[in-house]
Amino acid sequence: MKRKLREQGFTLVELVVTIALLGILLGLAGPAFSDWIRGARVRTIADALQTGARLAQGEAVRVNRQVVFFLTNDSSCSAATTAAANGSFWAIRTIGLTAGDPVRTVQCGTLADSAPGVAINGPTAICFNSAGRQTINAAPGAGGVACALPPTGMSVYDITAADARPLRVQVSLGGQVRKCDPARTLSAAAPDGC
Repeated sequence: MKRKLREQGFTLVELVVTIALLGILLGLAGPAFSDWIRGARVRTIADALQTGARLAQGEAVRVNRQVVFFLTNDSSCSAATTAAANGSFWAIRTIGLTAGDPVRTVQCGTLADSAPGVAINGPTAICFNSAGRQTINAAPGAGGVACALPPTGMSVYDITAADARPLRVQVSLGGQVRKCDPARTLSAAAPDGC
């Protein structure tokens, strides 16, 4: 009977060896896990920008009027929200048809709260016309947000973080919104390239 009781548990040596091996494995996996977290933060921001731009384009077609997608540092999502380069939030706002039409903020989203340490470099605002294409708009009609057409024919948001693979969100003049890898060239072999 004593022999059966002794075989049912772990010895202290077995427990210490198991914990030591687990510690070594976690130590080896830690740096890779940190890299994965930084990459996930970049992907989160790129996905948020891509989604916001597509929502703005769809809203422009849906309501048959101009809509502006812009970055801001204001989380209130009100009609008084102003545009800011490299903002921590994004907003979508309809542009009035006449001077008396009220400016209406349709939707907002967060960027930096979900991914600290990620930098966004790109246009402050992109305007879409009723056909879903990029267009120019002066500040008064857009509720204080001005839009200009990109000189290269493509509005580009570069999303970067230290020690993480950068991503890019491109919005063509025709309104196509896509996320891509700037380190790769677009080809049949690399459809995720820019």
